[in-house]
Amino acid sequence: MKPRTVKYLLPAFEYQMGQLRVKQPFPTQKVDYPDPFLLLHHARVKVNPDVNTRLQGVGPHPHRGFSPVTFIFEGGVHHQDSRGNNSVIYKGGVQWMNAGMGIIHSERPPSDIFERGGVQEIIQMWVNTPSVSKMKQPEYHAFAEDEIPTWQNPERKSLVKVFSGEVMNLIGPVPTPVPINSATIYLEEGEQLNLPLTENHEAFVYLLDGEVTIKGFGIVAGENALFFNQDGEGISMQANKDTRILFMSGLPINEPMASQGPFVMSDETQLLEAMRDYRMGKMGVLIED
Repeated sequence: MKPRTVKYLLPAFEYQMGQLRVKQPFPTQKVDYPDPFLLLHHARVKVNPDVNTRLQGVGPHPHRGFSPVTFIFEGGVHHQDSRGNNSVIYKGGVQWMNAGMGIIHSERPPSDIFERGGVQEIIQMWVNTPSVSKMKQPEYHAFAEDEIPTWQNPERKSLVKVFSGEVMNLIGPVPTPVPINSATIYLEEGEQLNLPLTENHEAFVYLLDGEVTIKGFGIVAGENALFFNQDGEGISMQANKDTRILFMSGLPINEPMASQGPFVMSDETQLLEAMRDYRMGKMGVLIED
């Protein structure tokens, strides 16, 4: 397998997002929106035992025109939205929402978070959708850890869990508006992984922690993202320490895009319409349990 070369190395800088402090490798001044990917937030939060969990996390807020996706690495997330979806997904699962024409949702720690260690660690990805899908009906897909296809090295502890698309010859259960491959990778120290990539896909890995050596590039530590050129068949890496990784690849949409806050549309007029529709209540109402 000919490995792809590295296009960008993007360190994750810390930002304050409402009540949360998050690590964000992109977008940055260096790299805006690596089509079809818009944003990555990595958060690890100790939930406050003195505050009701219903008042923590992220309260009701709107989205239109893209897919907010939450991968859960520790603890859990209680999702509620204005379309009546209400579910809790724990460590190892995913919540994938195609916001479409508009939806309001909240993401709180579950009420039993302290029975599970009191820590919530997630990555939220924003993935763009093509203009033809931006005003479709919203969809919410939630899958628990035991519903996710998993590849395991029979001789080591390493795992690849596939959420969408095809990775390591496994098909993920999440339907996506554009072709998106997504997986979490757990590499044991000393193990090498050759990860085949889909031709014409924009591809990246984000290291939550640990350290790997990327063939043809060098050592990369945790809390860094790597984007790859489309000049090879895959990614070849070896873990120098136990390492957790988010891998995603997607077919670029190659369409005009305009974004403002929680809305990602095709032009400025559509953004103004999204703001108006939200104020008029056209994205529904969320009254949390």
